Amino acid sequence: MKIRIAALVLALGLAGCSGASDDKAAENSTVTVFAAASLTESFTTLGKQFEAAHDGTTVKFNFAGSSALATQINQGAPADVFASAASKNMADVADAVSPTMFAKNQLVIATAKGNPKKIAGLADLTKADLKVALCAEAVPCGAAAKTALEASGVKLTPVTLEQDVKAALTKVKLGEVDAALVYRTDAKASAADIDAVEFPESAKAINEYPIAVLKNATNATGAQQFVDYVLSADGLKVLGEAGFQAP
Repeated sequence: MKIRIAALVLALGLAGCSGASDDKAAENSTVTVFAAASLTESFTTLGKQFEAAHDGTTVKFNFAGSSALATQINQGAPADVFASAASKNMADVADAVSPTMFAKNQLVIATAKGNPKKIAGLADLTKADLKVALCAEAVPCGAAAKTALEASGVKLTPVTLEQDVKAALTKVKLGEVDAALVYRTDAKASAADIDAVEFPESAKAINEYPIAVLKNATNATGAQQFVDYVLSADGLKVLGEAGFQAP
């Protein structure tokens, strides 16, 4: 009888250790987030805050143009969360579960510091001596630029088409172009290096940002927790401070 009791106690002890190990493994997890390039600054901040609130959890980001990210996910790239700069790219990902809009963004004209070319609106971008960068139409910032230009009746021939908004903005920072159409949030993040010119037609080309957990998420629990954090008051505060509009 004593042997049976001892065996039972040992078994319960081992089970308890196993449970503790499982809990520890759950805490020490990684959440992989694929996010639009324009979310780089705000999501980096949110990731650090999320890690601080979830001991042992690491958030790993892949920032790029939304269309490129959608393609990567559809080709099997491991991701737990997808945050897109446009609904179209989210719709292209069949594994996205119940996407939720969490922010909006609007275009501005980025110019060199001090706006030396005195650019006041879209029409000024057609001047013969100006070099302008746009995002490619396949990515959200490019699609938005096309909509804004059509709304203004301005026909513009860019010298380069970039695959994400950060690349377009970099062209201005390096002095390779005189101006670029970029998101207000990206211009705000680079305010020390460039100036931003608002233009009314941008109101006709506002992008909505959806976020979703992916069906094949390796860390579904952590993924949902991260999405919930982005949608929380703390998350929306960070996005608002970055210049994003409320969804």
